[in-house]
Amino acid sequence: MLLEAQKRDPDLQLLDELMTATFSQRRKEIIGDEPLISAVMDRWPALFSQRQLSAEFSRIVTKDLLESFVDGLDALVPRLLALYKDAASKRRLTLSSVLECLQKEDTNQNRRSAALISLPRYLSEESSNKIRMCDAHGETLDVMMKGMQVGLLIGHEGALHDAFPLEIINVAVVVEERVIYCMNLEYPHDMKYSFEFLQRVIMNIKPDQCSARIHGLRNKLLRFRL
Repeated sequence: MLLEAQKRDPDLQLLDELMTATFSQRRKEIIGDEPLISAVMDRWPALFSQRQLSAEFSRIVTKDLLESFVDGLDALVPRLLALYKDAASKRRLTLSSVLECLQKEDTNQNRRSAALISLPRYLSEESSNKIRMCDAHGETLDVMMKGMQVGLLIGHEGALHDAFPLEIINVAVVVEERVIYCMNLEYPHDMKYSFEFLQRVIMNIKPDQCSARIHGLRNKLLRFRL
């Protein structure tokens, strides 16, 4: 498997079969030994491809990762945006700046972006070190990741004039630039409710285990009239 994963054009079907066959062994190692991500990357390099991340998610919770996320998000976007607008009318200025972007270009993709980027703001969580916007052709990667622990780096072209870029070039998942955390990551403390909402409400994974705060938000969304 190691040799196949290192090839420029690996046999994807073979990797699928090998990863499925070694799933129980891999889970035992990761859960039992709590290895560093660098060690897991050396041991299971195929796991870090988009194809295998989706496949591993399906092996664990028997759901399609992207489909579950997009379907769950699209079902809630109208209510989330309506809830944000209601809060913005009560002088929540940080929400207003995001919602104003939709007045310039109200596309489905931008509505999704606004719903997700506004979530930590609505929950009064600090997201500056978890979600960062940067010029994709500007500063070096080391500078852009400076101070990040776990989060998203969203690349766009040119200066950012709005709360979020209307055209995104690429997105990178960042684990602290120097310290690599163990695989059993807990939610980052300063955005734990936003991450919990994504898992428990949008993706509907163990929704009965959500915290009181997220349970309250979910009930508010269900009652909120568009």
